[in-house]
Amino acid sequence: RATHTPAMVKNAGPSMIYEDTPRPVVAVGNDYPPDHEVAPHQHRRYQLLYGARGVMMVWTEHGAWVVPPAQGVWIPFGVKHSVRTIGPVTTSSIFIEPDAIAGMPPSCSVLGVSPLMRALLLEAVDIPLEYAVEGRDGLIVALLLQELRRLPILPLSLPFPEDRELARRCRRFVKDPNPHETIDDWAENLGQSRRSFTRLFKRETGMSFAAWQRQACLVSALPRLVAREPITQVALDLGYESPAAFTTMFKKALGVPPSEYVAARD
Repeated sequence: RATHTPAMVKNAGPSMIYEDTPRPVVAVGNDYPPDHEVAPHQHRRYQLLYGARGVMMVWTEHGAWVVPPAQGVWIPFGVKHSVRTIGPVTTSSIFIEPDAIAGMPPSCSVLGVSPLMRALLLEAVDIPLEYAVEGRDGLIVALLLQELRRLPILPLSLPFPEDRELARRCRRFVKDPNPHETIDDWAENLGQSRRSFTRLFKRETGMSFAAWQRQACLVSALPRLVAREPITQVALDLGYESPAAFTTMFKKALGVPPSEYVAARD
C-alpha cells in the first residue's frame, strides 16, 4: 500500500505521481487522518475512489457526494474536486485511461461496491505499477474493469445550481440544514416570487425543492450516523420533530431505516 504525507496529498492530490504510468489502470492505496482535506485538484484519468474504512465527502462546483464505508465515488477525468475525511479513512483508488472503459456515468456518482470489486481493489493496490498486462496482474485489472461497469449508482449525491446566489444559499443550507424551511422562505430570501423560484430551482438542480431538501438533510446526517452518533440526536439537530419523522425520510431515500443502514456498515 502506497501512503503519502498529508502535506504531499494536499498540495498535489494522491494520483499525480502515477498519471503517466504506461498502463491503462493504476491502483493506489492511501491512509488519511481524521478531518483531513485534500485540496481541489483534477486528474487526466477517470478515478474510482473507494473508502475501505471511514466516511468521505467529495465536493465539486456542481454538487456534493457522501461516500460511506465500503463504497466508492466515480470521478470523471477533468473534474476539479476536493475531499474531506470524516474520521480516519483508508482508501483504494484506481485511475483509468479515458479510452480504457466506456459506459460509465458522465458525472460524479456514488457507487455501491460489490464484494468481488472490494477483493479486486485490495489485490490491485498490491500489484506493481508497471504490471505484466498478459499475466495474472493483467487479468485482475481486466476483471476489475468488467466489474466496475456493473456497480449500481447510489442516491447519495446533492446537485448544486449554477446560479451564484442560489448556489450560495444551497451551500449555507448544507452546512446548517433545517427541514422546516419552506419554498416561500427561500424565495423571499432571494427576492423572487414563489413561482419564479420554483422554476429556477428545478431548472438549476434537476430536482424539486422538497426532494433536494430531503437529500441535503441525508447528506448531512449520514456521516454522523456512520460515526455512531445517536439517531435521536441527529434527527433533533436537523430539526425533525421526532426520530420517527427522520426515519421516514431516511427510509424513503435509501430503502432501509437508519438503524439497519448503520448495522450493515459493521
